[in-house]
Amino acid sequence: MENNQYQQRIFVTGGTGLVGSYLLRYLVAQGYTNILALKRATSSMALVKEIQNKIEWIEGDILDVVLLEEAMEGIDLVYHCAAVVSFDPRFRKRLYAINQEGTANMVNVALHCGVKRFLHVSSIAAFGKRQTDKAINESNKWERDPVNSDYTISKYLAEQEVWRGIAEGLPAVMVNPAVIMGSGFWDAGPARFFTQIWNGLKFYPTGKTGFVDVRDVARFMILLMESDIVAERYILSAENWTYQDLFFRIADLLKVKRPSIQVTPFLKELAWRFEWIRSRITRKKPMVTKATANASMSRYEFDNQKSIQTFDFKYTPIETTLTETGKQFLEGIKNGFPPKYLPLNQL
Repeated sequence: MENNQYQQRIFVTGGTGLVGSYLLRYLVAQGYTNILALKRATSSMALVKEIQNKIEWIEGDILDVVLLEEAMEGIDLVYHCAAVVSFDPRFRKRLYAINQEGTANMVNVALHCGVKRFLHVSSIAAFGKRQTDKAINESNKWERDPVNSDYTISKYLAEQEVWRGIAEGLPAVMVNPAVIMGSGFWDAGPARFFTQIWNGLKFYPTGKTGFVDVRDVARFMILLMESDIVAERYILSAENWTYQDLFFRIADLLKVKRPSIQVTPFLKELAWRFEWIRSRITRKKPMVTKATANASMSRYEFDNQKSIQTFDFKYTPIETTLTETGKQFLEGIKNGFPPKYLPLNQL
């Protein structure tokens, strides 16, 4: 890449979250110097603390169109990572507002400001939940289904906003990460699996899905934006694992007892109802919702060949990701499990 290309003006949403924080660290490591990132006033900077001063930060959210217009003026590249990931019915309104309406705002402003490239971080959830014996790939079409969660629907609708933008001339691409693994905040996202299993989780679900290292997601995003590819989307998934295998491996790495009770359909229905009641009484976030219970029992495989063939891309083995994450989790025992981030792999 030409040195002057590292001077391109970059705008990142969701920069303090899991994917966004790793992306920012990779961009800085690559030599990009003109990076603007959006954060909320209450956002923790723990995952970007060592590069915090190398980024220009603005406070707000993607529902503020005026703010977005000011931020994207003169921007070359947009990485849209901001999203609400929630399966709690109490946050349904916020979920659709940020994921659908917010993405529509991002697309509209990017078109207005004439950005050169736009990347949207979607999810494998956007493929819906149609049961199939074949591995899901990028050609799979959305189908309505009662088991589709509000999160799934919101990510699908967000993708439709990006496709609309592409039809209107926006040079955009999308990535659909599988379940993203790696160190981060131990009480949020899949890193929470380590905390739950450390605390003696007794149950394991029977489902199966794709998993991917957070660093691979960030690496692929940069490669995609440094290419001339437009109007494409890519499943990012290293391997397909059962939740049983995942939970057992995490338990072994943490040297604690493996979850021993398989979740049956009856237990699944009982669990999310119990958590619903408990969350109402305690006003705490439910550990299990109807949507997460259904997802954890579903068995899907995801085909990553398009991503591999596009850049001869090599994924980090999930075993490696779990081992590195588990080591950092154990290191945090003595000082209260502070947020951690994995060392960057070579781009």
